Amino acid sequence: MALTVNLRYTGKNGSARKFAEEMKKSGTVDAIRAEEGNIRYEYYVPINDPETVLLIDAWESQEALDVHHASPMMATIAALREKYDLHMTVERFISADGNAADEQFIRK
Repeated sequence: MALTVNLRYTGKNGSARKFAEEMKKSGTVDAIRAEEGNIRYEYYVPINDPETVLLIDAWESQEALDVHHASPMMATIAALREKYDLHMTVERFISADGNAADEQFIRK
């Protein structure tokens, strides 16, 4: 089962977007995506809240996420969060096998 973590970074005066941009420009995003077990690492900006950036971070397992959290990269991320004075909320989801009943609502 995969694990998905939604992190909302909120700041002021565009700081959340600047954080995401620096994560990308510094190569940190690409490095995370290259980590074993990473499925998805993408930033989004909500239409109704330009001061928030949503990160969708998905991993093959809790073990893969634990390895990521133990990596030196976390210090880089923490330093950037401090630099941009960001506050966070976190939601975690564990995927279940597909539900055939849901398939009727999915347009592919």
